[in-house]
Amino acid sequence: MPNKLQQNFGDDPVAVRESDHYTEEYTKSFTEKWDELVDWESRAKNEGDFFINTLKKHGAMKVLDVATGTGFNSVRLLKAGFDVVSADGSPEMLAKAFENAKEHGFIMRTVCADWRFLNRDVHGEYDAIICLGNSFTHLFNEHDRRRALAEYYAMLKHDGILILDQRNYDSILDHGYSSKHKYYYCGDKVTAEPAHMDDGLARFRYSFPDKSVYHLNMFPLRKDYLRRLMTEVGFQQIDTYGDFMETYKEAEPDFFVHVAQKKYIATEDKVVEEKEV
Repeated sequence: MPNKLQQNFGDDPVAVRESDHYTEEYTKSFTEKWDELVDWESRAKNEGDFFINTLKKHGAMKVLDVATGTGFNSVRLLKAGFDVVSADGSPEMLAKAFENAKEHGFIMRTVCADWRFLNRDVHGEYDAIICLGNSFTHLFNEHDRRRALAEYYAMLKHDGILILDQRNYDSILDHGYSSKHKYYYCGDKVTAEPAHMDDGLARFRYSFPDKSVYHLNMFPLRKDYLRRLMTEVGFQQIDTYGDFMETYKEAEPDFFVHVAQKKYIATEDKVVEEKEV
């Protein structure tokens, strides 16, 4: 159960490859330490206003944060004046996020939701959905990934956008692990590194100053595969940034950020096709 203090991966941790297991991984004790790993101040400084500016560029005001975690992104957007609903599949994370938001002067609107049934748990349409913090990699099979993306797509307005990020698993799988520790996980006293990597599992180990150790099992999504899934679900245009930059060498970024537009975009090929019909 998610409330227990100790993580449980069984006798063979690398065999745990299930989309639902994350609820057992984010224990209360791990959640209490999560902000040591993130380091809100350093992360805000290093990522700048990328997400705020991207949302404004697309005219988004009503935002659904589907991977709230301890609330970093939701609180930043609330401070910037956005209308935010904060969802997560972990009750422990949501409780911590609510507490963090309160400390910043906000009463966060929270919903405990499974992405695969998002329309059941969350109501309304949104200008933008954000799924950040490498969270999408908790889904281990393609059916779950397609279903979650379809749920996001359905909850967006006709001209809405999805902003989704991921680690650069291509680089880790093809060249080995390296990290600038500049973005996302900025805590300089916490070590985050792979304990096991193969094409179906990225098992990360998190070591804290008090010598406590936690793990997360995730699926190592390749960038082009995820872009293809988004396209097949219906997103019209996908722009991918490497560590918030438009241009980059494929192996260099620690993280990719995908900005996927739902709005119908008529390309020359589509115009010709429609004329022929």
